[in-house]
Amino acid sequence: MLSSVLRSERAVFINIQVMRAFTRLRHVLAANKDLTYLFRELKGKVDRHDAEIGLIIRAIEKMIAYEKKPKARIGFIGKGD
Repeated sequence: MLSSVLRSERAVFINIQVMRAFTRLRHVLAANKDLTYLFRELKGKVDRHDAEIGLIIRAIEKMIAYEKKPKARIGFIGKGD
């Protein structure tokens, strides 16, 4: 604040630098809002995909883990069998 009151060349230079710093800070914060939104959106997609992949894996496990039942013999039953 003092740099805006003083009239020296150096004070004017410092005042301009302070204003530029705040402008950059505002741009960084605005960019981070966008990044935060995109990150939350991506996280939601990943969470949803994790759940869907879990369902697929459970379905595949059910297909693989079938009960082994003795197979019925096909053919004629003879006297020696």
